[in-house]
Order: sequence, then C-alpha cells, then structure tokens
Amino acid sequence: MGRLLELRAAGRLTAGHVRVVAGALGVSERTVWRWLAVPGPGVVPGARLARADRFVVTDEVRALLALWGGNVAAVQRELAERAAGQSPPGTAPSLTTLHRAIRRDLSAGERAGLAGGERAARKHDVFLARPRGWRNEVWEADHVQAPVLVEVEGSARRPWVTWFVDCATNTVMGVAVTPGSPSRESVLAALRAAVLREERFGPQGGLPERVRVDRGKDFLSRTVAAAFGALVVEVEDLPAYTPHLKGTVEGLNRAVESMFLAALPGYVRQPRPGRRPGRPKDEVLLGFEDFTARLLGWVEWWNTVHQPAPLGGKTPLGAWEADPTPVREVSPEELWTFTLEDDGRIRVVSTRGVRFRRRDYVGPWMTGLAGTGVRVRFMPHHDHRIEVFDATTGRYLGPATVADEASPEQITAVRTARAARSRRLRKDLAAAQRWRYAAVTRPGKPERLDAVSAVEAAAELAVADRADMSRLALPDLIPPAAPPSDWRTPASLAARTRPKPPSAPDDNESGGRPQAGVCGDRDGAGGGVR
Repeated sequence: MGRLLELRAAGRLTAGHVRVVAGALGVSERTVWRWLAVPGPGVVPGARLARADRFVVTDEVRALLALWGGNVAAVQRELAERAAGQSPPGTAPSLTTLHRAIRRDLSAGERAGLAGGERAARKHDVFLARPRGWRNEVWEADHVQAPVLVEVEGSARRPWVTWFVDCATNTVMGVAVTPGSPSRESVLAALRAAVLREERFGPQGGLPERVRVDRGKDFLSRTVAAAFGALVVEVEDLPAYTPHLKGTVEGLNRAVESMFLAALPGYVRQPRPGRRPGRPKDEVLLGFEDFTARLLGWVEWWNTVHQPAPLGGKTPLGAWEADPTPVREVSPEELWTFTLEDDGRIRVVSTRGVRFRRRDYVGPWMTGLAGTGVRVRFMPHHDHRIEVFDATTGRYLGPATVADEASPEQITAVRTARAARSRRLRKDLAAAQRWRYAAVTRPGKPERLDAVSAVEAAAELAVADRADMSRLALPDLIPPAAPPSDWRTPASLAARTRPKPPSAPDDNESGGRPQAGVCGDRDGAGGGVR
C-alpha cells in the first residue's frame, strides 16, 4: 500500500498497478481504490474502515436471534416493527445490512449456538487431546441404547449396553447388555467383567486408578460408590451434557453403530423408501441372546483384530499387553463381595432359613446354624439369590436361594397375565383419550365432536349411580329364609336365617320344591345337609 501511495503522489498510479495489488491480496480492485481514497497514513489492507453510523450486533439482536432460532429475516421484521412503533418513528437495518453485521460480529460457533443451542455450537469448538498415559490409569464408562430392535419375550425392544473403556489403549475392558433400562446392577456387572482377568473375560483387566462418568444416577448410586470406594478407585464425576470430556467412550459409541449395529436387522435408523417409512412387516428381529452373542463377538474383534490409527498399527489388546505398567488385581471372591449391596440389618437364621424382603432363603450350609446373626448382601434386582455373611466376624457363609421359588411355567404364566392386564389398561386409557375436536379458524375454546343427547346422558348417569349404590350394598342386611324343617341345619347357620312366616306352607306340602328365597343348593348360605 505504501508503494501505491507513492505512485499516486507522483501521479504515476495506473489501473494496472491496482489490478496487480488486488490480485496479490485477494480482494477486488474497488476495495483497493477505496483504501487509496482514505486520506492519511495507517491504512491496513484487508480491514474494513470503522464508521460511526455502522450497524453492529447488540445484546438485543443476540436475544432476538436466540428467540427466532437464528432466523435473520424474522429478526429484521421484529426490528422494523419496533422502529415503526417509536415516536418519532426510527429506522431499522435492512436485511442485507443485518446479514453483514451478523457475519462480521458473530463467530460461526456463536451463530450456530443461537440457532441450534449449545450442542450445535460445540461443533465449531477446538478441543485439546489428553495425553494417553498408561494402561488402567483412566477408564471411561457410559450407557448407550443400541439403535436396534431386538425381540425380548415376544416384544421388540432396544437394549442398552454398558461398558468400560481404557483411555490409554482403547481396549473395551468390560461390557454388559440389558434388555430394558439399565440400572446400578448393569454397572456392577460390567465392572466385574472389566476387573476380572479370567478366561471368560479375557486377559485385560485389573483395577483402574480413576473412572470418568457423566453424572448418571446409576454410576453415582450408593452401591456403585461403595464398590468403587472399597476397591480404592477414584470416580471423576464430569459435568452434565459434556460428552467431549469423555471422548474415548463416546467415540466407541459412534464406532459400534457405524461398524456393527447398522448392518443388523431391526436397525431403527435405516433409510427406508416411502413418505411414511416404517419397519417392514416381514422383518425378522434378532433374539436377545443372539444379539448379545454378536455384540460380544464384535467387542472381541475390536480388541484383537481392529487397529485404530492412534495406536500405530497395534490392536487395543496388543497395546494393553505391551504396556509394562503393573496391574492391580483383586480376587473374584473379594470382587463379588465388594460389588454387592448391603442390607444394613442384622438378621437371624431360623429353622426356615433367612427372612429377607418377606421371603425365606435357604442354603445347604445353614444346617446347624439356626440362631446365628447374619448380614445379607445382594445384587440389585436379583431376588432369586442373596449372599450371607456372619454378623460378628464378617466371614462369608455362603449363598442362599428362595425356598419356594416358582417354576418357569408359573413365572411365564404370571408374566403373561401381567402383560395382558397392562395391554387392557393401555387400551382403556387410549380409548378415554380418543376425543375428536372441530377445526377452528379463529381463537376459541376447543369444541368436541362427540355429541350426546340428554336421554343418553341421563341413562349413562343412572347406570353409574346404580353401580355406585351397588358398592354400598350390604349383602348380609337381609338374612336368607329358613330351610325346611326336616333339614339338619347347624345351629350356627340357623341363627343367621330369618324365621319362617306362620302362614307359609311346608316344602313337603308344596311338592318338595324349595320356596322363593330358600337356597336349594347344598353349598348355599342358607342350606344344610339333608
């Protein structure tokens, strides 16, 4: 710019000079001529000149952008209406001016946040990567609902997956699958699978130094907190709605969907043709057992075959085993004890076993221990088995199961009856909500379309009144009539009958037929045994 100013002062500035400078700076020739037109030194190429009358984005404009969801045209109309309502009428910026000011004064993240909220603004942020550290230094845990419909006892459900991931090696340490909503039992089951190093759970395992969770009530429950405390594991409670603070497990959640779940039958996010896409009627869903087996197979593939780019050609399990950091282990017996919920009461072994939650639990080891004080520890939501410990010494005595546990057929029948009752209740509630209303073109109260005549209303109310009076009726207010005299009626039943009128004929005289009001059934309230 200094050279151009010198050429202009000497009178040798041409359009070719301006064209060359504009091409070098990536701006238009008009912009270069505007820079040259400003008198005085200190002109910075590429910077817009500040003017006193320039429109800038104020707090009021930001609030309107948030109110209208980022709709700039709606904000401009709002500003125009407010300016027209002033006395005297003011001026509002044009739509072009407002767009230019928003692009100039607001960053891309701010514009996205005002339009779509914090989650949309987070896509424009820059995050620092944590150092990887060493194995079992930090684990991350999370619940994720699989976007796949699975058949669970005749109904289609989306199961939940709970897992622990090692941040240093991306190794899936432990996983648990729940057909319904997860609970603290899901966390404890996944924790045992992550810590144990038995053949069933793989060579990875041990106790971590720290576990990151995101304020989930299951991860912060009293039972889980007590288990982590007994195992000397620090729990890092992250703020809510901050998935970027536990990026390892969030990346695993995205990877399992794109690399595995998207190819399964029943995938709910599968694009489908038609205006109203839905599941095909002939689609066969996976059973819960089959889904769990496939998911565990994918986890094994992830740990032993997959080679993430950050690991430099190693598999997660290979990187975990190559780490020389010592592993802090715990025995299965201690782990089982620490990951159980304590009942908090001292109970006594009776001749019927241990009474817990109005049930009797028995075990073969209870022989000869009647009268011993014990404490009960149990797995949440697992009522079929408890673990019993000596109340004085704390020594583990053994497991106990329900004494009169129902058979699988009885349990299935109970569940079927409960499901039928739930379906009937849902149908009744849905029928009560199926009101239709008239369409309106002006503001007003909603008008129902189900017209009822006065006669129909009176008849329905009469039925309801009779039903209410039937609930108040006393069945023993009028006692039954006395049986025939030749019947052998117990004294207790005879006292509850009303005496026979003197003018009433005997049963034998009326052909042996019982009179009106006399129960001829031998099992009736007024009958006896002949």
